[in-house]
Amino acid sequence: MAAERHRLGRRHLLLGGGAVGAAALCGAGYAARDRLERLWWRLPGTEVERTEGEVDHPDAEWVPAASANYRRASRPYDYAIDRVIIHVAQATYQVTLNVFQNPSHGAAAHYVVRSVDGRIAQTVRELDVAYHAGNVEYNERSVGIEHEGWVDRPQYLTDALYQSSARLTAGICDRYNIPKDREHIIPHSAVPGSDHTDPGPLWDWDRYLRLVRAA
Repeated sequence: MAAERHRLGRRHLLLGGGAVGAAALCGAGYAARDRLERLWWRLPGTEVERTEGEVDHPDAEWVPAASANYRRASRPYDYAIDRVIIHVAQATYQVTLNVFQNPSHGAAAHYVVRSVDGRIAQTVRELDVAYHAGNVEYNERSVGIEHEGWVDRPQYLTDALYQSSARLTAGICDRYNIPKDREHIIPHSAVPGSDHTDPGPLWDWDRYLRLVRAA
């Protein structure tokens, strides 16, 4: 019986599975080409042209992080972007910016959103890999957004902050064809290996995703 199953399996592969095999080979070819293209973009000295001080979000101001707190890259050509990671800084807006500009800190997110009026600072280009998730793979595949405030202080979660952040996230999702759902817009606490709890239980995910989808 085992031999019969083996013969049927070979026959299915060689005859009935011919079209599937051809499609699989074609798909494998595209996948291999995609991997090669990404590897090419990761070579030293190969990167997308950029303009100093340019921002990716039209409402953002450029407040550059220290270069030690991120890695220059050419995303999405070298690394696909498929996640937005939501943080709460456990600090004020200005302190967060100051920390990101400190080269000894070793971390920065791409954006910081102010509570009182929703003002947005971009500190790292979306092209680049910011050290914000505490996980190398998630750093490479995501855009990180810090929000002024603390996880246990609801007064920082203002209408202005939610609305401004939602417009920012919607723009990121549109640029990289990221679905606007909880699988792809995630809390820092959901990053594998993370010991962080932000944005915390007070963050209103239902409201936030409604705003993202409506933006």
